[in-house]
Amino acid sequence: MRQVALLISGGGSNMVKLAQSMAEPGHPARPCLVLSNNPAAGGLARAAEMGIPTAVVNHRDFPKDREGFEGELQAKLEASGADLICLAGFMRILTAGFTAQWAGRMLNIHPSLLPKYPGLNTHQRAIDAGDAWAGCTVHEVTADLDAGPALGQARVPIEQGDTADTLAARVLVQEHILYPRVLHRFASGNRTPLND
Repeated sequence: MRQVALLISGGGSNMVKLAQSMAEPGHPARPCLVLSNNPAAGGLARAAEMGIPTAVVNHRDFPKDREGFEGELQAKLEASGADLICLAGFMRILTAGFTAQWAGRMLNIHPSLLPKYPGLNTHQRAIDAGDAWAGCTVHEVTADLDAGPALGQARVPIEQGDTADTLAARVLVQEHILYPRVLHRFASGNRTPLND
């Protein structure tokens, strides 16, 4: 049984969907920790309500000391027994040193059809480019931002009159479907990309 740590910075809607999926019979993974860099993250209370242990490493306690921050993250992860990490709205860029420790064992979801639009403001960038499609990508985390191998994508049509907010809301629906499906496969040892 794989032990999964879920890293969040905010409300944790993807974290909740992942945790719910892991509670299903026969799932090859279980959540062992919800860890946030933000003590005010709404997802911490949601995790506690679900009976998942929580922890906080406040990045503001480590000004200009990313190694110190990540060292504390690593200590919490090791103490939890985690062997997989799912980033679920974790809004900190991780260093090459940290990602190397978790190579092949850390997933993230990004709200674009990577390799298009890594980074922020993905929905507005897709609209501004006149794209017909947006979507989301689950990928392995590497030292390069949003550049690890893609393990799954879901496409969402961009509609006439879409704003970044309306598009984001429809993409989020697909994130909540795609990420649990990819995690189940990944925890079972299946890295074959899943594309809808």
